[in-house]
Amino acid sequence: MNKKENPADVSAEALLKIMEKLRSPDGCPWDRQQTHETLKLYLAEECAELIDAIDNNDPEEVCEELGDLLMNIVFNCVIANEKGHFHFNDVLAGIISKMIRRHPHVFGDARAESADDVVVVWEKIKQREKQDRAVPESVLEGVPRSLSALLTARAVQRKAAKYGFDWSSEAQIVEKIDEEVAELKSAMASGRQEHVDEEIGDLLFSVVNLIRFRDRATPEDLLNAATRKFKTRFQYIERELKASGKTLADASLAEMETLWQKAKKN
Repeated sequence: MNKKENPADVSAEALLKIMEKLRSPDGCPWDRQQTHETLKLYLAEECAELIDAIDNNDPEEVCEELGDLLMNIVFNCVIANEKGHFHFNDVLAGIISKMIRRHPHVFGDARAESADDVVVVWEKIKQREKQDRAVPESVLEGVPRSLSALLTARAVQRKAAKYGFDWSSEAQIVEKIDEEVAELKSAMASGRQEHVDEEIGDLLFSVVNLIRFRDRATPEDLLNAATRKFKTRFQYIERELKASGKTLADASLAEMETLWQKAKKN
């Protein structure tokens, strides 16, 4: 949207009023039917589209997707207000209070000279906050159920690592991965498919542990990158076959493998 297209009132309050109007009796029939539950899918989709836009390094797309995500947040706030649960301003007040409370090195007297120092400050604040809540039965609680399996595994491992239950080096984890591969081969030799499934899961968990220990990227990031690389190479095969008048169905595995190796070189 360029400046000429901007509405007169550009504010969170304006968006809130629009969503309230859409939910009103003379608003939009579709919007009136929505609930927190029905909006979950759209919220997940908008988050995914925003992440794609960030990965595409497209500022205009990022701007648009942030707007779609903000609309979903306000939409849920309007529904909550209708139920008497909370207002949009309560959400703002809560996050503003939390940001100030969790940054005493910026808004208070605490000191933090590095990102690692900030993490220490955060952990102390979170511990004080938890004192006012019910004590969980396990330190592994608190991981969102809706996280992907890869990110759930990472989150659980990180919580355990805070208490010293961790590896000492990347080499140790690689040895564990080798051990899991050996156990997978043994399971496959046994022919017990449920055992094979279990060992594949253990192998995946160990690989996530290596990624988490390295702390350079998330398992999602690395798997997405590997998938994009596969797509690029496979699409090269498709283009080359099409240029020679063939389709994937016409090509032999040997032909596709030759093109695959060319794609890797390119």
